[in-house]
Amino acid sequence: MRLLLLRSAAAVTTRSFCSGGVAKPGRAPDMVEGDPLLHVSNVRNRLREIVGASTNWSDHQQAMAERVSLSSMLAKSQSDLPPKTMKDSYLEVHLPLGSEPQLREKYLTFHNTVRFGRILEDLDSLAVLISYSHTYNRALKRSPLSIVTALVDKIDMRHHTIYPDCDIKFTGHVTWVGKTSIEAKMHMSQFHNGAYSPVLDATFVMVARDPENKRAAFVNPLKPEGPEEQKLFQEGEANKIRRVDLSTASLLKAAPTDEERKVVHGLFLDTLDNKTVSFRSRVLPPNSVWMEDAKLKGLEICHPQERNIFNRIFGGFLMRKAYELGWANACSYGGGRPILVAVDDIMFQKPVEIGSLLLLSSQVCYTQGRHIQVRVHSEVFDPLTRQHNTTNVFHFTFLSDSDAPNIIPMTYGESMLYLDGKRHFHQTVEQPAAAKN
Repeated sequence: MRLLLLRSAAAVTTRSFCSGGVAKPGRAPDMVEGDPLLHVSNVRNRLREIVGASTNWSDHQQAMAERVSLSSMLAKSQSDLPPKTMKDSYLEVHLPLGSEPQLREKYLTFHNTVRFGRILEDLDSLAVLISYSHTYNRALKRSPLSIVTALVDKIDMRHHTIYPDCDIKFTGHVTWVGKTSIEAKMHMSQFHNGAYSPVLDATFVMVARDPENKRAAFVNPLKPEGPEEQKLFQEGEANKIRRVDLSTASLLKAAPTDEERKVVHGLFLDTLDNKTVSFRSRVLPPNSVWMEDAKLKGLEICHPQERNIFNRIFGGFLMRKAYELGWANACSYGGGRPILVAVDDIMFQKPVEIGSLLLLSSQVCYTQGRHIQVRVHSEVFDPLTRQHNTTNVFHFTFLSDSDAPNIIPMTYGESMLYLDGKRHFHQTVEQPAAAKN
């Protein structure tokens, strides 16, 4: 459950050579004018058509209220739905950065690098559309299902660089289904030196709910065809088991291991004041920072502009904001412009309503050499009830230009954050590196 990147999208080169027998540099031959394939800017429009949503805020509210009547169209059991194949949900979407300069503006930083947060937004929308393609029913004008993102399970970067002026292509399809959940795998490639090269592979888990998005709804079963598709389906089953195991071992549910207890005690001993030798007297070691002093916070007012097709805040928007805050914290902690190397699983615990106050809090929770582990906690605050509710927790690993200061926890709670960060670092960086060797 990780997002393993060889190098960050924030570290892409500022110049590229994307020619290859096309009219303009960076323009792929299958993205010429008049091409019928789906443009990335039209993905959300397609979703609105499927659901019956509107781009107008007041009309959109009315359309969502009318969706209640679609509940009678829901299947009573999964066996009532016809099986679908992986080909039924296959989609190809184009992001023409090389041929549309105006579109490129949306995806670039002031360093002329690609904003990886924007890529996360596109992947989220595409995963929803793929899921609706799997559940498509020709007899219905609108889908009664509310399909939302439950988890970003894994994204693996396969190329060091995302060029800022080369056309990009997304492809994907459903690879596994449960009774009410769907796993969608997507691939991103970029046209460079006359051919498409793989950039990343992504796995999202979606859930289907009723028209009011209040209870689970059944989805079509999946029928794998051939050994390759059967292998993908079995990997989906294994992914589900792995997620359950990781949840059971969470430090919020189970005590640290013996080895982890020794780590925490070692950190405590390193901070004892040798003059007083007191449990209360703590001294910061050289080249270290107290965890309390390595925070960065942000606030977002959730306006209707950032809504999804179900009148909630778009999941891709939440991912982008968390990523950017995490990067800013790593930047201020380690100095320079850090490179993103890993992002662990992103679980959507609670939807964010329009008008909410979204509080984002980033915390450097673990460091090792040049690596900086940042945890971003997302919660909504209701000013009327004064209640806080967690919506997401994100884990990012960044690589600094030089060795980062050691992060030191002081309280037991901070020690658990430290161990949690250490676990995520091991899963996303150390473990894959050991497997390659």
